[in-house]
Amino acid sequence: MSGQFGASEPRRRSERASPRASQRARSDSAERPGQRSGHRAAPGEPFPVWSMSRAGSGTPGSPGSRAAALVLALALAALPAAVSGCSCAPAHPQQLLCDAALVIRAKISSEKVVPASDDPLDTHKMIRYEIKQIKMFKGFEKLKDVQYVYTPFDSSLCGVKLEANNKKQYLLTGQILSDGKVLIHLCNYIEPWDDLSLSQKKSLNQRYQMGCGCKITTCYMVPCSITAPNECLWTDWLIERKLYGHQAKHYACIKRSDGTCSWYRGGPPPEKEFIDISEP
Repeated sequence: MSGQFGASEPRRRSERASPRASQRARSDSAERPGQRSGHRAAPGEPFPVWSMSRAGSGTPGSPGSRAAALVLALALAALPAAVSGCSCAPAHPQQLLCDAALVIRAKISSEKVVPASDDPLDTHKMIRYEIKQIKMFKGFEKLKDVQYVYTPFDSSLCGVKLEANNKKQYLLTGQILSDGKVLIHLCNYIEPWDDLSLSQKKSLNQRYQMGCGCKITTCYMVPCSITAPNECLWTDWLIERKLYGHQAKHYACIKRSDGTCSWYRGGPPPEKEFIDISEP
């Protein structure tokens, strides 16, 4: 994973608040969430249409100040005309934050439609959001301050629509292109700041980072179970019929000192070498 999360709050021993991930999920079977065209479906349904994926989000592109824009323009141009929607593989917020190159809290000041590249023949557009950065949680080794973020103009190409000029604050995650521009899209974790739970806000400082070596496995139907000790089973869809349920809002998958991963709830991050006090 590229980059590190910031940490500024005192540490306390964490509370273990759910069964070990190795237990099988117990519930009625459920279908996978259906795809919805041009909609970020928390954070999106399976099978991404546009391959601006979370994987390798911190890897720079080819050299040159125009390279990133050209790569983006080529990706846009290569899309088939039949593509009319954006959908993304479901992922727990922790996984999206671990995969992102940049995580910031910001207020949107204004928006402007700009060309996707310097090529006069390229007709694709981008939205450039001017932002006021409030706090950076990840990405400070590459950028000190972010003034603009870019997103595709069309929601069908995973473009993000943010509210400007109303003092609304967002948690933004995205990629940093080789020319230093920040790119965001619907497959990133982007939420109004006030919609985050207290546990999520506290986890941004370090708790999520401590679980970046863990794998969060989505459970759609029973039977489902983990296949490795570093996995946590994510059951929000199975139990609540939605992805961003109680587990996504209040739990983080943390690696323990013995190398296994378990769900933990609440508060500031535990010590890196901590003992699960609920164990005999």
